[in-house]
Amino acid sequence: MRGDVKETRGRAPGDGGGQGSLSPTLVAWLGEEPLHGRAVVDLGTGTGRLALHLAPRVRRVVGIDTDAGALVEAQRQARRAGLANVLFVVADAERTDYRAFGQPDLVVAHLCMSDAIVERAGRALAPGQVLAFVAFHADQWRETGRRSRFAYDEDQMTALLDRAGFQAESLEVDREELRFASVEEGLAAAIGLAERWRADGRWVRYLKFLEDGGRTLTRAHLVVKARRR
Repeated sequence: MRGDVKETRGRAPGDGGGQGSLSPTLVAWLGEEPLHGRAVVDLGTGTGRLALHLAPRVRRVVGIDTDAGALVEAQRQARRAGLANVLFVVADAERTDYRAFGQPDLVVAHLCMSDAIVERAGRALAPGQVLAFVAFHADQWRETGRRSRFAYDEDQMTALLDRAGFQAESLEVDREELRFASVEEGLAAAIGLAERWRADGRWVRYLKFLEDGGRTLTRAHLVVKARRR
């Protein structure tokens, strides 16, 4: 199992909501898989970035999300790209039986992950088939002093996969740490997160971190490829 920790300094972190670019690590791992003729379910597809990336290489992709507006845009992009093998459906990844869309050969997700999702993927996939995803790592926004309930460290994820019947083949931490010269720079870097962080108390903690001399903001994702035993 790969266990590298990649650190990059000097780049601004994303907003933590899956709206940035696709993980190059996940894209590379999926590129190693023989996907021709396979059926894929993309969980939390949003505007369909991962689904549309995979569509030219597979037989069928079903992208599911609870955001109907995002799925309208995803379908529009699929039409513009001339992709007729992509279907977008309003559905909850934590409650849906993925086999309802036809037996999947591969389940993928990009910043849409929970215990329930791993467990449902374990029930839907046959032995030898793959679950590949990007999840929040436990270090995501660690400067706020509050860990997301959807974040995992390496040991937690490995144990969760094992309980659901998976063997983790590849697991890496993709970490970016932005460093600041001043409190003002730190505030400017997180301004897009302020509303959400004020609602759950993280903004106050982040302000205190900066006032106490802290000068970083960390984005950390856990990239995983696991195979059903």
